[in-house]
Amino acid sequence: MTISAPWMALFAGFGRVGALRWIFAAAVLAAMTGAAGPAAARSVAAVRAYDGTWNVVFATRAGNCSSTNSFPFAVSAGRVSSAGGGKVTGGISPAGVVSVRISLGLSAASGSGRLAGNSGAGRWSGIISGDRCSGSWQATRG
Repeated sequence: MTISAPWMALFAGFGRVGALRWIFAAAVLAAMTGAAGPAAARSVAAVRAYDGTWNVVFATRAGNCSSTNSFPFAVSAGRVSSAGGGKVTGGISPAGVVSVRISLGLSAASGSGRLAGNSGAGRWSGIISGDRCSGSWQATRG
């Protein structure tokens, strides 16, 4: 490897130890940047694997709420949104871990769980029409 005169002049002002530290820091930064590119691409592809419309069935296990409700949700690039009404915020990790918050009028609930392939399951809790309720959910991609 040949180092050009302008580069040698740049490092000359640092002294030997300072130049070695700078070169080491630059090498680490270059390695991290190069490794992050493919990892970030894999991460985006992994999150995109969950894109589509999901039908989610909520079952109440505790509280005075409807025993079963079904709602569609849209997933795009790891973000969860409503495909049928209400405000939905949340996301899905590349590993399929789901975390969402749903609100409609005075009712609000939070849920968490996991998706794998075309199905998933988890737990939810919230206040629905004034009643504190909780239960489980199951999802299938439609």
